[in-house]
Amino acid sequence: MVDIKDVNLKDSSLCGYLHIRGLTEEYPELTTFFDAEIIGNAYSFVTKKWDASPKTDKEHWTLFKPFEPMCDIFTNDDFKYDFQNKDVIFMRWKEHFLVPDHHVEGITGASFAGFYYICYNMSKGEIEGYYYHQSSEKFQKLMLSHVQERPSSFGSFEFR
Repeated sequence: MVDIKDVNLKDSSLCGYLHIRGLTEEYPELTTFFDAEIIGNAYSFVTKKWDASPKTDKEHWTLFKPFEPMCDIFTNDDFKYDFQNKDVIFMRWKEHFLVPDHHVEGITGASFAGFYYICYNMSKGEIEGYYYHQSSEKFQKLMLSHVQERPSSFGSFEFR
């Protein structure tokens, strides 16, 4: 499940908590804090960090069908994706630490050293993502569907 806690469209960012169940025996349930870069004026499709190369970016972004029209132009320096006029928002989610114990630096069988390539389809209420870290299994998929909002919260998504 994902709890979005803050959205700042002006800065092309958001943050929240990723709740994961059944990933490891040591931590049957865990929560991480993440922040996101929304692809647009502030952030391009080319990651330029976290050990991701333009080739890695292309391998992951092309897994999302709505990305297809941009496949040949996404690396152009002058290309900007205008997410504010689209039904699909592309993002990168970077987990930073375990909640509530931010001192835990590593978990056997899990990692938050990498990041997720994310595609959010607003009309379908679906988030699709792929985790990337150079030493992790390739193309670990994340699928989330919108659940009805609780009072006084941003949107929540959960695995189905």
